[in-house]
Amino acid sequence: MMNSRMLQFWVGVFVLAGFAALLFLALKVGNLGLGTGATSYEVRASFSNIGSLKARAPVRAAGVTVGRVLAVDFDATRYEAEVTMAIDSAYRFPLDTSASILTSGVLGENYIGLDAGAEETHLEDGGRITITQSAVVLEHVIGQFLYDKAQEASP
Repeated sequence: MMNSRMLQFWVGVFVLAGFAALLFLALKVGNLGLGTGATSYEVRASFSNIGSLKARAPVRAAGVTVGRVLAVDFDATRYEAEVTMAIDSAYRFPLDTSASILTSGVLGENYIGLDAGAEETHLEDGGRITITQSAVVLEHVIGQFLYDKAQEASP
């Protein structure tokens, strides 16, 4: 009887460990994570068009993920999207860093790419990136191409 209960206990522990591992993997794949505990600093940037950029999207520099998008808001006074990013404190960027909204692959997720500048002083918590490049919206590119072709065809 005691041996059976001990076996049931260990099977239960094993099943719970399996569920915990599946939950961890699901959070990792979904970019949700449980938090790494790493310290970060917040930086803001304004864009005229952010495409389909969403909160939790990666912020990358030279292909390395250096942070995450915290929030995407609309600035009703300037009619632009205001993006707040959390950059890992291990990475310091100059004041003249530029931010671009890029796409992974042809139809992949949007992310923010940072290109470091050359200034001596660095962005601090609450700082602003002023040099930005908005997302390339595929529908606009196709529309412009079709409009240009129609103008060439008309006499």
